[in-house]
Amino acid sequence: MKSYTHQRQLSLVLRYILLTILAIIWILPIVWIILASFSYNDTGFVSTFWPDQFTLQNYIGIFTNPQYPYANWIINTLVVSIASMIVSTFLTISVAYVLSRLRFAFRKPFLQIALVLGMFPGFMSMIALYYILKGLNMLNLFGLFLVYVGGAGLGFYVAKGFFDTIPRSIDEAAEIDGATRWQVFTHIGLPLSKPMIVYTALTAFIAPWTDFIFSGIILSTSGNAKDYTIAYGLYNMVHTSKGNATAYFAQFVAGCVIIAIPITILFVLMQKFYVNGIAAGADKG
Repeated sequence: MKSYTHQRQLSLVLRYILLTILAIIWILPIVWIILASFSYNDTGFVSTFWPDQFTLQNYIGIFTNPQYPYANWIINTLVVSIASMIVSTFLTISVAYVLSRLRFAFRKPFLQIALVLGMFPGFMSMIALYYILKGLNMLNLFGLFLVYVGGAGLGFYVAKGFFDTIPRSIDEAAEIDGATRWQVFTHIGLPLSKPMIVYTALTAFIAPWTDFIFSGIILSTSGNAKDYTIAYGLYNMVHTSKGNATAYFAQFVAGCVIIAIPITILFVLMQKFYVNGIAAGADKG
């Protein structure tokens, strides 16, 4: 008995040691980026882990640099991300609810076609999207917004699986009481699907906020730096600077830290609502 207890305690200690090592490996790059953003550096890449001198000049410089309007990038990305989050969440939840609750002739073929289309990565279509938007003279932020929400309805599979777990008897009871399909969706389906709405909204916001591929393709022809998003603007800051690419590296790192703050706060706040939504849905179900 003592031997079994000793082996179990040893196994537990080894697991904690392994988890601690993995946590340190995962956290170290984040700590280095934060420290590098506060380091005084005007020569290029930050090669030390602990800065010799701390300064806020990198954060001040990123907002006062006239060549790279970081504040405009934040506003552009925020507007596109919020608009995409609202529209994409509505489309995804609506499509998922319809496919979960309604039965119509083309339902099964649509599910199969959507599954096949979902297997192809989105960046495979970026060249075609570029020429389509170019022909429509929409190589701008609005065109980028259309790209983000264009395929939102195909991401319904996870949400549909969640709606399938909600008993149909609830909908039937509401319809017997005289509720319409829309009333059942808004007064029963949506309140019970808070966890899925939060998950969909969170992913729909993060994708445009951190995207570089589509923003780089669509906004690459824009000659005005004020029209860029954060990811594409920061890329240009360290790759297209005429002889000053390394000099802006510390500001680039500071900009990366700043864009990580809203995502972190958003996830912490929405995680709380996510847990509350699960509890509320369980009580009402």
